Amino acid sequence: MLEVKQVSKVYEGQRGVHQLDFTMERGEIVGFLGPNGAGKTTTMRMITGYLHPTAGSILVDGVSVHEQGQRVRSKIGYLPETPPLYPDMTVQSYLKFVANLRDVPAREVKLRVSEMVSRLGLQGRERQMVRGLSKGYKQRLGLAGAIIHKPDLLVLDEPTSGLDPNQIIEIRDLIRELGQNHTVLLSTHILPEVSTLCNRMLIINQGQLVLDGSPQHFGSAMGDEFKVSIEVKATAEQLHNVLTPWEKVRSEVIQASDANTTKDTSSTSASATTVKMLLTGENSEDFREELFYLLSGAGLPILEMKKENLSLEQIFLKLTTTEATDTDANSADVDKVADAEMDQEDVSSDNDLSSISGTSLSPSTDASSHSRKGEDSK
Repeated sequence: MLEVKQVSKVYEGQRGVHQLDFTMERGEIVGFLGPNGAGKTTTMRMITGYLHPTAGSILVDGVSVHEQGQRVRSKIGYLPETPPLYPDMTVQSYLKFVANLRDVPAREVKLRVSEMVSRLGLQGRERQMVRGLSKGYKQRLGLAGAIIHKPDLLVLDEPTSGLDPNQIIEIRDLIRELGQNHTVLLSTHILPEVSTLCNRMLIINQGQLVLDGSPQHFGSAMGDEFKVSIEVKATAEQLHNVLTPWEKVRSEVIQASDANTTKDTSSTSASATTVKMLLTGENSEDFREELFYLLSGAGLPILEMKKENLSLEQIFLKLTTTEATDTDANSADVDKVADAEMDQEDVSSDNDLSSISGTSLSPSTDASSHSRKGEDSK
């Protein structure tokens, strides 16, 4: 569905992104992660056709974004972090306006608007002014505008930013539903959101792709040490006596308890009959089988054994803290140059670009005129 091939973007000698190379298949929900200034927004703007890459190519459903921009944009729905809404429009007039911009056939506009209102939970608010909507409903309306033309690829930039917990749950459910019929590229800083929604993640750092794959598999693949947590029917002293001569692991008592009480490690006593312990190997070698036979041979029953993987937060920090000083120094300058270049980008042949990014049409200054244009086109 999406092919990003050796894509680079350079701003006046400063590298924005460098030789990005990844693909997305139909029906995937892919998380796009990276620290501030890493190149996420630049990449999304190139995918949606708002910026042209310095080198490389981007294909959507086999069609080049650079060579056939208008055709590609009909296949893309884009929701920026701040939805490009017009406060002086009603929910219904805004959706009709976007449908016209997106070249939805006139005979289908009414049906599409009704479908979006129902699908995004906007019933009863069709005649409400956009300025009166809560942030959660504005996100819903932005999503409705992004998918009203039934795009194949949906690009979402921080869709849950600034929402309360209930709104976050609602928007995540909507994204999960959209992923059944759309390919979704989701940019977010909320790492649990990736494990909740995405079946794959990309991490970008200093303009380069540093990780690509399933979030469920990286915790074990990236660990330098093999870690196992166990719960054993024994006293802490008995367990230490068995494990201390075994030089393969370092042990740490997490919890010790008897039949009636639970005690932390500072109050572990010889009367404890259950011990929870974290074992860390000297390398990444799996020692679980050997551990099983060691404890069973000593007559200590294992009640639970679980392999411990790196969390997404640990993976993210491990991949993005290298050369952090250089990143912090350069990211602000790169962002400034990127914004300046966007203002100068030649988009004379791309008059419908505003329907993707919402940047060319300013809600704050042109809302009334565009509102009239939307009403006239009905």
